[in-house]
Amino acid sequence: MNKKIVASVALAAVMATVMVPAAHAGGKDKCYGVAKAGQNDCSNLAGTHSCAGQSKVDNDPGEWKLVAKGSCKDLGGMSKVEAKKRYKAQQAS
Repeated sequence: MNKKIVASVALAAVMATVMVPAAHAGGKDKCYGVAKAGQNDCSNLAGTHSCAGQSKVDNDPGEWKLVAKGSCKDLGGMSKVEAKKRYKAQQAS
């Protein structure tokens, strides 16, 4: 793999981990399974992309969006733990 690509992916991963905690401090939660196609906020559980706006289908359980704290369940979404369980179950079948 090209060294520039590897460096870019690594930088994107670091940026995502630095930026997301700041959003959580603002009264937001990661909500999996509610993002519309092209409207996810960052990387997905499958690891097929590491950027916002790259989801391919509506309500993919592996994609997430920041929502107001405490509103995820009301929107029909899942926590990361729940989303990982669903993702693993889908991969097994």
